[in-house]
Amino acid sequence: MSTIRLTAAQAMVRYLAAQLAEDGMPFISGCWGIFGHGNVAGLGEALHGIRDQLPTYRGHNEQTMAHAAIAFAKQLGRRHAMMVTSSIGPGALNMVTAAGVAHVNRIPVLFVPGDVFAHRGPDPVLQQVEDFGDGTISANDCFKPVSRYFDRITRPEQLLTALPRAMCTMTDPAECGPVTLSFCQDVQAEAYDWPTRFFDEKSWSRRKPQPDPAELAAVAELFKSAKSPVIVAGGGVHYSGATHALEWFARTYGIPVVETQAGKSALPWDHPMNLGPIGVTGAASANAVCARADLVLGVGTRFQDFTTGSWSVFSNPDRQLVSLNVAAYDAMKHGALPLCCDADAGLETLSNELGDTRFTPPPASLKSDWFADVDPLTAPPTDTNALPTDMQVVGAVQRSATDDTVIMSAAGTMPGELHKLWKATRPMSYHMEYGFSCMGYEIAGAMGIKMAEPHRDVICMIGDGSYMMANSELATACMMGIKITLVITDNRGFGCINRLQIGTGGAEFNNLLDKSHHVNPSNIDFTAHAASMGATAVKVGSIAELEQALQQAKTCPGPFVAVIDTDPYPSTPFGGSWWEVGIPEVSTRAEVTAARANYDTKRKQQRTV
Repeated sequence: MSTIRLTAAQAMVRYLAAQLAEDGMPFISGCWGIFGHGNVAGLGEALHGIRDQLPTYRGHNEQTMAHAAIAFAKQLGRRHAMMVTSSIGPGALNMVTAAGVAHVNRIPVLFVPGDVFAHRGPDPVLQQVEDFGDGTISANDCFKPVSRYFDRITRPEQLLTALPRAMCTMTDPAECGPVTLSFCQDVQAEAYDWPTRFFDEKSWSRRKPQPDPAELAAVAELFKSAKSPVIVAGGGVHYSGATHALEWFARTYGIPVVETQAGKSALPWDHPMNLGPIGVTGAASANAVCARADLVLGVGTRFQDFTTGSWSVFSNPDRQLVSLNVAAYDAMKHGALPLCCDADAGLETLSNELGDTRFTPPPASLKSDWFADVDPLTAPPTDTNALPTDMQVVGAVQRSATDDTVIMSAAGTMPGELHKLWKATRPMSYHMEYGFSCMGYEIAGAMGIKMAEPHRDVICMIGDGSYMMANSELATACMMGIKITLVITDNRGFGCINRLQIGTGGAEFNNLLDKSHHVNPSNIDFTAHAASMGATAVKVGSIAELEQALQQAKTCPGPFVAVIDTDPYPSTPFGGSWWEVGIPEVSTRAEVTAARANYDTKRKQQRTV
């Protein structure tokens, strides 16, 4: 048997460079790395040696560089992924939040944190977390609950099985998610005689599991007896490449489609069968068809509580729930009749079973009435002396957008407003991380999207709170010349949670900066801060000035930042649904007591099975 002598780290990166996606390019498109003790000597040397085949990018924060990797894979529909490496201890733990983002959203990413010495000679090494009762524990064990596959590499030859398992996980549509290979730092540098065939190129195709005949027949029978079905389009529609199948299915059978945060843009906003966003941040049109639906077909959705209005949206007492999902875990949720298969294959096969079954689409007035309510909210303001609303900012960005625009965000006010108000024209033009809703994903995520699709116009909508939480990758985008546009809405605090606090009867407390403990009033110059990192940054005083700035952004060669002060209180008053948030049973505040009474009433409307 032919062998080649390499260190374990050299073998890892050589193997990864030989694993190809369906387009013939490496599945792992690059590596994000912050080096420290635990990865600089072993993996650092190995990555340098293969830098022309597997490029390495330097981030400024371990969590946010991982967010860039996640957004890259998400935007490409999970067809490619990235590797992320860090030192041991705090560097590794900084990535755990990002691993949670990838896990919840079912996104492939390869985490390779450095670990302690396998031979344990220097114990305790710098930054080592010691477990007094278990000598095998390190900080990296924190990755276990947020990894779809976890392995600790304590011998070089373990990579012969660990790396193929990692690839299987990241390319499997049902098991897809983050992989963590905790790589002991001494093992990275150990040499081994590797079989040369281990480094042969291998192509990984995406499976399209077909539906089980019995499940298919049962679902088809439900459709044939239904009167008012609805389709809930989730992120799996995008990952399966099922947008065309969904459009044909909905149009042919006359079934309205409603969209989750992850599923938004599966159909164009003006498609007659697209009734808009569902749930807590949903349109009145979408929630109305869900309320009367007697058959709910979820396609590639986890049925998160924001989608279901904490299971209050589907209020027809006779409704049946069907979950078409490639993952059995999701297909069986809440008593759903499962159709466990690929979304594209499932819709096509189901259509073969429905014959001449047809349904009467909902009246067009549902949708036109919705837009009649909300379009004025995004129009330019008539009162130029008042602070702009977030809805007006969305309108300004919408008017500057093109078919190549990708709008993105993650947490705070903008996910709700964009889900309701943004008019997506084509698939993957709306990128929202709302599985984990992780503050700090936004700037790094925008960078990852642009790296995935350099021809797209990427606009990041971010509040001042999220910007303050994680802005360092703006410097990375400037350093790498990655053109993204940031619209920072400064409402001086966490405006979204402040509204939730008020809505649940609480007093304004510790959310807006002026309502938090302070000695000196906060006065952050976001324009100067962004400019100090190398971005072109402007402060605009009105919606009209914002629109002018967004035109300027189109010709700016690098990152462009527009900062605008906004009113923290208004939100879109139309649409939406109840969302279960625990409210105190006992309080001295009458507002809390009233909110709790409403909560108790709404709880009675839940139907979780």
